[in-house]
Amino acid sequence: MRARAFLVTVLLLVGCAARGAVTLGPWRSPLEREHPLTGQIWDVKGQRVVTPEAVAARLKDARYVLLGEKHDNPDHHAVQAALVRALLASGRRPAVAFEMFTEEQAPALARHLAGAPRDAAGLGEAVDWKRSGWPDFAFYQPIVQAALDAGVPVVAANLAPATARSVARGEPGAVPPELSTRYALDRPLAPAAQARLTAEIRDAHCGHLPATRVDSMVLAQRARDAALADSLVRSDADGGVLIAGVGHVRADHGVPLYLTARAPGSNIAVVAPLEVRDSLTKPEEYAALFDGTLPFDFVWFTPRMDYADPCARFRLPRA
Repeated sequence: MRARAFLVTVLLLVGCAARGAVTLGPWRSPLEREHPLTGQIWDVKGQRVVTPEAVAARLKDARYVLLGEKHDNPDHHAVQAALVRALLASGRRPAVAFEMFTEEQAPALARHLAGAPRDAAGLGEAVDWKRSGWPDFAFYQPIVQAALDAGVPVVAANLAPATARSVARGEPGAVPPELSTRYALDRPLAPAAQARLTAEIRDAHCGHLPATRVDSMVLAQRARDAALADSLVRSDADGGVLIAGVGHVRADHGVPLYLTARAPGSNIAVVAPLEVRDSLTKPEEYAALFDGTLPFDFVWFTPRMDYADPCARFRLPRA
C-alpha cells in the first residue's frame, strides 16, 4: 500500500504538458505524510484506488464539479487548484464559484476584474478578504488565478452574511423568497437527509447548540447550500465548478440535492479531499465518519494540519 502511495506522489510531482494532466507540489500539511492512504484517491462507486488523471477525465464529462475542502488545510486547496487547471486545460470553460465570496462582495469583485481581469492577487484586497474570517487568501489565489488565466467567470456564490445570520436566528422571512420557493426550503428534506443534516449541525457545535436554535441553524445551512447551487446554475456557461467546504458538497444533503432539483439530469461530480486518521488505514473505514456511506464520488486523502479536537474546550473542568 505504501508503494501505491509513493507511485501516486510521483505522478503528482511530475510536470506534464498533456491536456488533462494533474500536477501537485509537495505536501504542506505537516502530519501523517507517511500514512498508508496519504496521496491515494478512492473511487467511491468503483471501490478502487484511481489516478489523478482518471479523476480529471471524470470531471471533464461533468456539467457541475464540486470540490470540497477543510478550510485550513493548504493541501486541499492545492488539490482544488490542480483539478481546476486540469479541467480548464481539457478545453472546458466552466464558471468557478466560491463559497468564500458572498453576494454582497459581487460588485467589488466585478469592479476589480473589470480593471484588472487577470489580477488574482489584488482580488483579496478588493473584497476586504482579511476581515472575512477565512484562511489566508494565498490558499485560494492559485484557484482564482487559474480561472482568470482561462478567462472564465469567477462567481461570488454565497449568501450575504447578514442574511445567513438572520436565517440562523430564526427571523421570520429571512430566507430570500425566490430561494425558498425555487428549492422548497419551506419544507424539510426527506427524513433521512434531514436527520443527517441535523446531526451534522449538532456535532459541528459539539452538542452545545441550544435546542431552540437547531432547526434555524439547519435551515441556514440549507439556504447556503441552495444559494451555492443557484449560483452555479445562474452562471452556467459551460457548466460550473464550486469551491466549498466538504459539508456543502455532500451528495446526501448538500449542494448536489439542490442542483438536481434545479437542473434535473445534470452530470455532477464531487471530489472531497479528506485528512487521514492514524486509526483508519483503509478507504472504506472513512464511511463511518459519514453515517456509513461516503457521500462523494472521489475521496483524495491528504496529510493533516493538526490533531486538535475542536470540542475539547467544552470538556475542560470549570474553575
